[in-house]
Amino acid sequence: MGIEPSRAAEVDFSPPVVQFDYTYLVPAGSSLRSVADADRPGVRIAVVRNHASTLALSRILKQAKLVYAETHEPTFDLLRTGHADAMASARRGLLEHSTKLPGSRVLEDRYGVNLVGVAVPKGEGGRLAYIREFIEGAKASGLVQRAIERFGGHDLEVAPPGNPNAKK
Repeated sequence: MGIEPSRAAEVDFSPPVVQFDYTYLVPAGSSLRSVADADRPGVRIAVVRNHASTLALSRILKQAKLVYAETHEPTFDLLRTGHADAMASARRGLLEHSTKLPGSRVLEDRYGVNLVGVAVPKGEGGRLAYIREFIEGAKASGLVQRAIERFGGHDLEVAPPGNPNAKK
């Protein structure tokens, strides 16, 4: 499950296992060349309501306007029909959508990253400690990297060691 602060009230998370980028899909001829280019007045960014990528983006945008849809297809339609200047989401999904919009491109940089870990019910400290040890060992030994390669998850990366969201 994506390690999202809004979920921390209900579950505890292991250290992240894998991570993947959030970025933008822009149509042919777009002047947007980087994530930073999109945060300007008048830029409309199509997003899926309550998606983890949207939550991450809403915390950092200062000037661009978010245009909401309920699922990925209507969000893509906002971009395709010119009702948005960019679509924000996970890189993999955007790469798939780009094949349906000639001349479009997925930006190389990212505005965020989705850290994926194991969710454990609150109060299960022993279980969480076991899972934490297993995950860190699997990352260090190369097991997670081999699983990514076998799965073909070219947009996935092994998450760095530790838990960046852990309370210190």
